Amino acid sequence: MKVVPDRLIALGFGKFVRADRIIALVPIEEDRGSGRRTLVYVENLPEPLVAGRTESTILRDMIGPESGYVELLRELQMQIGQVRPLLKASIRSEAGLDLDKLSRRISELTGE
Repeated sequence: MKVVPDRLIALGFGKFVRADRIIALVPIEEDRGSGRRTLVYVENLPEPLVAGRTESTILRDMIGPESGYVELLRELQMQIGQVRPLLKASIRSEAGLDLDKLSRRISELTGE
């Protein structure tokens, strides 16, 4: 997972923190309720902030929705790499789908 830098994350009730400054998310188990869901440890703050949102929701905002897409693209690229050259040529000929070109495009998009 890669945190999106400079993104402001809503903790609830008007509190916001930069995503790249969050060190840890700890679910509140005792005295949990509306407005008290997660302890958010932030760089350079001596005490954690109390967030009204769950740790999974905060984490999803930290990494952004694009994270799921990148993982899907990586998986697709890995599977394309397992297709043998003769089958790739056949797919390109019969369906017009160039798997090698698709793999290169995935590399460009993911920066890998």
